[in-house]
This record gives sequence, structure tokens and C-alpha cells, in this order.
Amino acid sequence: MTRWLREHPQLGDAALILFICLSSAEALRRRPGSPALAITLAVGMALPLAFRRRHPAAVFSAVAAVAFVQWLSNIPVRPYDVAVLIALYSVAAYSEDRRLTLGAAVVTVGGAALAVARLNNDRLVPGMVAPLALTVVAIALGDDRRTRRAYFAGLEERAERLERERDALAEVAASGERARIARELHDVVAHSLSVMVAQADGAAYTVSSDPHRAGRAMETVAETGRDAMTEMRRLLGVLRTTSTAGDLVPQPGVAEIPALVDNVREAGLPVELTVDGPEVDLPAGMALAAYRIVQEALTNTIKHSGPGATASVALHFAADELTVQVDDDGAGIRTPDHDGSGQGLAGMRERAAMYGGSVRVGPRPEGGFVVAAAFPFRSTAP
Repeated sequence: MTRWLREHPQLGDAALILFICLSSAEALRRRPGSPALAITLAVGMALPLAFRRRHPAAVFSAVAAVAFVQWLSNIPVRPYDVAVLIALYSVAAYSEDRRLTLGAAVVTVGGAALAVARLNNDRLVPGMVAPLALTVVAIALGDDRRTRRAYFAGLEERAERLERERDALAEVAASGERARIARELHDVVAHSLSVMVAQADGAAYTVSSDPHRAGRAMETVAETGRDAMTEMRRLLGVLRTTSTAGDLVPQPGVAEIPALVDNVREAGLPVELTVDGPEVDLPAGMALAAYRIVQEALTNTIKHSGPGATASVALHFAADELTVQVDDDGAGIRTPDHDGSGQGLAGMRERAAMYGGSVRVGPRPEGGFVVAAAFPFRSTAP
């Protein structure tokens, strides 16, 4: 019933008004008197209750005025007088100004005192016990209703705020995921295309003098293209679905760096790999970041180091740090997009920063370019 009344307040007030009018009609039938005045008083007290939620103070004033007219007409208490208590309850429940509640209580007690005094002035104090009790109950119920309404409103506001915060966090997470996928796509596409272009150029130069070598170069182009397409399908699949299936695909790590070096070496760039210290079982994300940094650095070397350049990759496992360094001795011209401020190098810094690491990029004094990254970690058993 409470839930139904909360969902249909107008119907509940209409039922309340109808009940007051029917009760007054029944009382009028049992106690004959002036029917016109009695009906007028009943309707005058009941009808204002339709607006008690929106205008509680005005409704109480109207009901109190009709009750005063009833007292002036020397009409005793009737069932419709319950409208005074309902109006008092409405003031306590729906008015934010507590002074209005106090004023309505004073008016109610004063009106009750006038009615009791007219009936039996000698027993005024005993006769006021019931009106005082009903007044306190009406105010207490109304105050409880107001408190509960404020409590539920606070819960709804908190739920809406949490929902907005959840949406904001989801948007931040989605932005981070898009940035991560963009870095992955950049690494895959840039590296694969650089290897394919280098191999295709080599095949074009040797197709007439050494067809077998040119054929092997084109096989490498085809294999690199297939690997790149597979990697791109995986990343694009993550964009199309909300599941985490894409995260279940094994990611490359430090253990795959030798294969990466061999792939670059087959593309025509002489690369030397050095591993110093016992290898450590790194977190998957850190190992992926190290692999991508080496991949991006070698890709830049292929594209910008110029002919006859060589490169070296050095992995140093210390007690609590992994150092990755990629050097080249190329004499190629570094454009502003590849002097340490390009998107690829910015991605390197972001990857390292995710794991508390740092990246240093720039030209070497003796010529060429260097990319050095350091990843701190807790020492674990090899």
C-alpha cells in the first residue's frame, strides 16, 4: 500500500478526500442538523488536501480557517476535522521551514483548546491530553516522512553521481585502451612496412643479377605482410568487441627480441645482439614494452640511418633493472619528426613510464643514433 501511494500520490489524496466526505455524510445522517453548512464545512476541509504536497502551509491555513468557522458556528467535532491533523502532518512532511511546523502546531493546539473549553471549561487540562497527543503524533509522522524522503533523495543523488563517475571512468579507460591499441598498430605497421620496403628494394636491385636472392627477399616480404595482417586483425578484433579475447593472445616479450633481430637482419640491416646478465622473468607488460621499444628503434634505423649502416641491440639484466639500448652508426638525415619528438618515440616514453622506466633518445657524439631505456623491477629468481 505504501509503495502504491508513493507511485500514485494524486490518487491517494483523492481517496483520502472521498473517505473524509463519506464519513462526514454518515455522521450527518446519524446526527441531523444543518446539512448545507455541514456539507460546506466537510468539502471546505477535504478539498484543499489535494494540494497538501505542493503547498502544505497554504493548505493548513485554509483548513484551519474552515475549522475556525466551524467553531464560530458552534458545531462540535465531526469526522472531517481529521483534515486538520492531516494538514499538520503535511506541513511537517513537505515544508522545509521548521518554523511553519511550529506555527501550525501552535494553531492546532490553540484550536483544540477552544473546542475543549466550550465543551467543558472545568476539565480543560484532562480534555487537552488527546489533542496534544494527536498533534505530537502528526508532527512526528510528518517529520519522519520528511527525513525518509530526504534520505532516499540523497541515495538517488549518490547513485546518479556514482553512475556519472562510472561513465567518466569508463571513458578514461576506453581512451587509454584506444591509445594503447594505436601504439600497437603504429609499431606493427611501421616495423612491418619498413622491412617490406627494404626487402622489396633489395629484390628490385638483384632481380636480374641474382634471381634466387630476389626470390628469397620477396618471400620475406610476403611472410612479413602475413604476420602484420594477423597482428592487425587481432588488434582490430579488440576494437570490435567488448570481450577480453584479444588479451588472451600471447604478446611478444624479451624472449622474442632475438627473432626480431633476425628478421631485421634478413631485411638487410646488419644487427648485433648482446645479452648481459642472467635473464629475469619480467612482467608481461614490461616485457612487451621492452620488445616494442627495440622494434620501434630498429624500424627507425631501417628508415632513416642511410645505406651501409649497422646497428646493435644490448640487453643488460642487472639485479633490479633491465637496460635496453639500440645504437646505429648511420649517417642518414634526422628530420624533426624523428629527432626524439615523433609519435613513435613518444610511444616509447609512454610505454616505459607505465612501468616506472625512462627512455633516452638522441644522436651519438661519434655519429649515428641511440635509444636507451631502463626498466626497474624487483629482483626475482632467474
